[in-house]
Amino acid sequence: MDAELFPRVRTEIAPGAVHVPDWLSPDRQRDLLTACRAWAGPPAGLRTVRTPGGGTMTARQVCLGWHWHPYAYSRTTTDGTPVKPFPTWLDDLGRQAVTDTLGTPTASYDIALINFYDGDARMGMHRDSDEKSQAPVVSLSLGDTCVFRFGNTETRTKPYTDVELRSGDLFVFGGPSRLAHHGVPRVYEGTGPGELGLRGRLNVTLRVSGF
Repeated sequence: MDAELFPRVRTEIAPGAVHVPDWLSPDRQRDLLTACRAWAGPPAGLRTVRTPGGGTMTARQVCLGWHWHPYAYSRTTTDGTPVKPFPTWLDDLGRQAVTDTLGTPTASYDIALINFYDGDARMGMHRDSDEKSQAPVVSLSLGDTCVFRFGNTETRTKPYTDVELRSGDLFVFGGPSRLAHHGVPRVYEGTGPGELGLRGRLNVTLRVSGF
């Protein structure tokens, strides 16, 4: 929006969990989108994730550095293809995000999970608990606006806080909030910036493996 009644500001959602609107400039959003489109292509490209119970996730995913299988990591995809490498510049971006939000240095990032949501995709409440490291998780949004539900460490149910994440927004959670449950109950189709040229939503999530 060009003007808002209540301008969006940096907000601590919970201890160690910080939302920064418009952290990525339009140029950086375009550069990140270009990279995501390259990563989404074969080999080891965008895939539908199948759960151990036989279901499928509605958000599709591509991984860098380490390939995530519910609920473990490996260096190859489900068909044995080597996972795409994790670029140094993405580590720099993740470390800068942590410095700008939590003000504390962190180990080098070496995992990216990139989820693509169309208008019908959702993500159930879950914890990012498959890493050995407890370094903060960095989340970057591109494209359509979503409702990001940030909960507690004990249960998938209330209490939780719903945060609107728009294209260019940053969300970091670490410390006491590192293992908080979170999910995406809704994506607002067609709400992304037209100049970005993206239909749907991309979420670039950076993690430190500790492996």
